[in-house]
Amino acid sequence: MAIAKAERLMNLALCLLGTRRPLTKRELRSSIEAYVETFGPGDDPSGNDDAFNRMFERDKDDLRELGLVIETVDSLEGDTGYLARRDSNRLPPITLDAEEAAALGLAAKIWQQARLAGAASGALQKLRAAGMPLAEDDDAYDDRQPHSALEPRIPAHEAAFEPLMLACRDRRPVVFDYRKSNAARPEQRQVEPWILECWRGHWYLAGWDRGRQAERVFRLSRITGKVRSRQGAFTAPVPDHVTVRETVESWAGETATGTARIKLRSDHGYPLRARALSVRGLGDGWDELEIPYGHGLDAWLVEFGPDVVVLEPAELRADVVDRLRAVAKG
Repeated sequence: MAIAKAERLMNLALCLLGTRRPLTKRELRSSIEAYVETFGPGDDPSGNDDAFNRMFERDKDDLRELGLVIETVDSLEGDTGYLARRDSNRLPPITLDAEEAAALGLAAKIWQQARLAGAASGALQKLRAAGMPLAEDDDAYDDRQPHSALEPRIPAHEAAFEPLMLACRDRRPVVFDYRKSNAARPEQRQVEPWILECWRGHWYLAGWDRGRQAERVFRLSRITGKVRSRQGAFTAPVPDHVTVRETVESWAGETATGTARIKLRSDHGYPLRARALSVRGLGDGWDELEIPYGHGLDAWLVEFGPDVVVLEPAELRADVVDRLRAVAKG
């Protein structure tokens, strides 16, 4: 039924845009197949005029809500006609500066493994046809500069990404199984999703956890199984500003309260090396690093597995060992 309505609205919009003179309800009723099939032609005396008039008014209002400018014109004979002038419904020229074009090109890369890949590709092709260079085009860069072999990408490989993106857009609660980094088994979470954000190559969801009655942030790679949608409205207000990145940074030790010393295998752990306050070679394929230490650093260090050994402080070392044991128990 939704497809039938969309087709009916599209045909009505095409009729209103294609005419050079106002068309009456009777003419539109006879011209659009969906109206003819449901109510008969406009000159049919048995015609269900009241039902048609109600549907037509709803369709006209829907098109106006979608942005179509529909004019109402009264003729000398007293008939009311409708049309949508092309000059009133033509979009202004699209102009993008270099930064905006680069942002669009990068955003489109998110959908390379998602269902909207075709739509994103089609949108970029239309922008190129309009003469706009995009970030992924060779002519978007200065020809005098050598092209880099590195290409910025935002991965969206997690199966949970697309259903959560749609749930955030439609404001629909979701249910999924989530395994914390120090937990042996996943737990079911009922969440009102607010926003998705990518940080250091990982996607995170921020939302209201109904079970804990608090705001929570979830890493998508730790969601197991399918994300299931639920009916009903949100029970908690959606904040104007959601601090996903700030929350994750505090968990990962970005909001440092001290320093820690770790051993890191040579040629490994480049994110840790990028944050290191000092690096000292130990030989035998190991380096010693001094890094900022804050809440949640143990969860991040666990991800590097056998390539990291915590030297101090003792409480950080104990937390990392506890997490590794929990993972080993499965």
